Amino acid sequence: MSKDKEELKDEERLEAQESVETPEKEASQEEEKAEEKAEPTAEEQLEEMRTRVEELEDKNLRMMAEFDNYRRRTNKEKLELMETAGERIFTEMLPLVDDVERAIVAMDKSDDVEALREGVKLIQQKFLSFLDKHEVHVIETEGADFNTDEHEAVTTFAAGEDKKGKVIDCTQKGYKLGEKVIRFAKVVVGE
Repeated sequence: MSKDKEELKDEERLEAQESVETPEKEASQEEEKAEEKAEPTAEEQLEEMRTRVEELEDKNLRMMAEFDNYRRRTNKEKLELMETAGERIFTEMLPLVDDVERAIVAMDKSDDVEALREGVKLIQQKFLSFLDKHEVHVIETEGADFNTDEHEAVTTFAAGEDKKGKVIDCTQKGYKLGEKVIRFAKVVVGE
């Protein structure tokens, strides 16, 4: 029986050695697993690509919808701004209208021409300060060189060599809003 016992022990040792994995064996098994993970099959790659395409299509649709909403919102804001742009200016002009109405009533009741003249001059000064407040300025014409960017020639007048190309008279004042001409000055130009 001792031989049988020895054989059994030998078999148990072999089995135990086989069941105990060596570091080399473990490393080779890990490499095999890494290779399996590193090299996905063609089907896995195809599925991964399909998923990526779906994600990109969804992202593209969302961005297009966001841009469309932004465009609609800004168009609506611009329209509202254009509709109400003049409201503030007209509101500030109402006191000037009140002053003109008071001047008309005063003209009917008063015979003092000088007082009426002073009242109209005050209204004019108030109106000019209102224009200045909103950056509306008169285009200077007196003694200025004729400039087609600011002046409109109504006629020419023979005025001698020293007045050639110069503004001789202004028939209607011109105005600028900031640097933009909103009405050209109508002038007589020397030739």
